[in-house]
Amino acid sequence: MLRTLKLIYQAGKVRLGFLIMACAMAGIAVSPGAPPASWQVLVLGLAVLVSSSVAGAFNQLYERDLDARMKRTRKRAFVTGSLRASGYWWVALALALLVSLAAAALATNIEAAVYIFLGAFTYGIVYTVWLKTRTWLNIVIGGLAGSFAVMAGAAATGATLAPAPLILALVLFLWTPPHFWALAFACRKDYAAAGVPMLPVIASDAVSTGTILAHAVVLVALSIVPVWYGMGWIYLAGAASGGAFFVYASVRLYREPNISHAWRTFAASIVQLGLLLTAAILDTLLLG
Repeated sequence: MLRTLKLIYQAGKVRLGFLIMACAMAGIAVSPGAPPASWQVLVLGLAVLVSSSVAGAFNQLYERDLDARMKRTRKRAFVTGSLRASGYWWVALALALLVSLAAAALATNIEAAVYIFLGAFTYGIVYTVWLKTRTWLNIVIGGLAGSFAVMAGAAATGATLAPAPLILALVLFLWTPPHFWALAFACRKDYAAAGVPMLPVIASDAVSTGTILAHAVVLVALSIVPVWYGMGWIYLAGAASGGAFFVYASVRLYREPNISHAWRTFAASIVQLGLLLTAAILDTLLLG
């Protein structure tokens, strides 16, 4: 039983789900609207976590043949048969998504539930099914998944169109491509063998690493802007320190495009986003 739960945890990419949940919490934190009650925040967070995990599990279930062609993913549960790819999974994933959407709608509002659905749909269908093997823009458009999580948080406060959450949503949209492109650069042979046209697979080192750097610079600059819309020094410290680290790693990758620096850039992108989201939440909790 414990082993099965572990396999489900891995198949659902639950660690990524916690990051997406943090995006929703940050969306609440930076919004000027009235904050929801604690129980509403908890339900919304769990709904985002479950919907994100559903999308992650759908991704692995749908891509099991593609994953079998990549060294990085060939040991995933649906590839090895540790989790049998039966019709029960499709039903279970659909039900889990419906329950999470209903919970979000009842606890907060329908608008928040719609944004949660759009995030799962973007990653599960738009990115995984429609775009991943067809165009290098796959992860560019797929980057909207994280943005929708931020907007779900903002919708829960009734401040969807406020500048700060819109800017943070744009930051998430710009963050996803360089994060995945750094990974794709490090695993370029894998993606090429699987026929996935990630930017580092189809473009030169100079173009791909230069594009990563450009995205990093723009998103970090944008991440500072919410300070002009009410965010305090804790947010500024997190955005500036994490941003500087990400840009520094991206510069090193551009100057020396190799696998080692690609992995460091990938890690730096996670540190940057983690610091940004944590600082946004702490800024609101501690500074009000």
